[in-house]
Amino acid sequence: MASKLVPSDPAKVMVIRDVVPSTIATFSTPFWRFGRIKVGGRGTAVRMQSGGVAVFSPTALTDDVKAKVAGMGEVKYITAMDMEHHIFIGPWHEAFPNAKVIGPEGLPEKRKQQNNEAVPFASIFKAKQIPSVDAEFDTEFDYEYVYGHINKELVFLHKPTKTLIEADLIFNLPATEQFSKTGESATTGILTKIFGALQKTSGMAQKRLIWYGTSGGDKAGFHQSMAKINGWDFDRIIPCHGDVIETGGKGIFQHLMEWHIAAAKTS
Repeated sequence: MASKLVPSDPAKVMVIRDVVPSTIATFSTPFWRFGRIKVGGRGTAVRMQSGGVAVFSPTALTDDVKAKVAGMGEVKYITAMDMEHHIFIGPWHEAFPNAKVIGPEGLPEKRKQQNNEAVPFASIFKAKQIPSVDAEFDTEFDYEYVYGHINKELVFLHKPTKTLIEADLIFNLPATEQFSKTGESATTGILTKIFGALQKTSGMAQKRLIWYGTSGGDKAGFHQSMAKINGWDFDRIIPCHGDVIETGGKGIFQHLMEWHIAAAKTS
């Protein structure tokens, strides 16, 4: 199934970009939801002030990716950001066996059931428990386990750069950067057009989709998670699907999560 989701030769079509010079790099590739809808995929690497590197939602580990990460520092953390974003953590763990692997509850069992590579998880986030990775990581990042999200989403704030890093919490389609080296438009295809219309950050469509759909794992829990994230200081949002929101991300988040933030105040 993975062959229908990701490109056969990711090195040819991956865009490696410094979002924040010497600190944050992104690895953007084509990705087809259900093998047909162009949503794009993105991994993010953050060089921490300690010199270690934290990788979020890792994509294909090409030679160029290895070289880029090697120039940033020692990979110390590898995060599968929800139940869906774990395809490449096996190869990354093999390449960086000393890195701590982070993920949500249920993912180790899912990977075993799917006969994925065996990966030891150092930190597993669980609902209604105060999470902690370690002192080095906790100094650099705030994070929230959005267990109310249907995919059991992990969301991170890189405090020094005011950057929110997320997977399926917010989409920012079309996936222009992620399809920019494929020679084809990121908006072609009827299913892509329909899904793209539902995942715009402006208007009401994505706002309603989150309220009626993606928050369905635990509505009350989702409300509280959005209220917590709303208390963070961020401007940039790096999503896995669609283009990076370079500035104004807090306002976009507040628009899309307005009903959840309001509901948290009354619960």
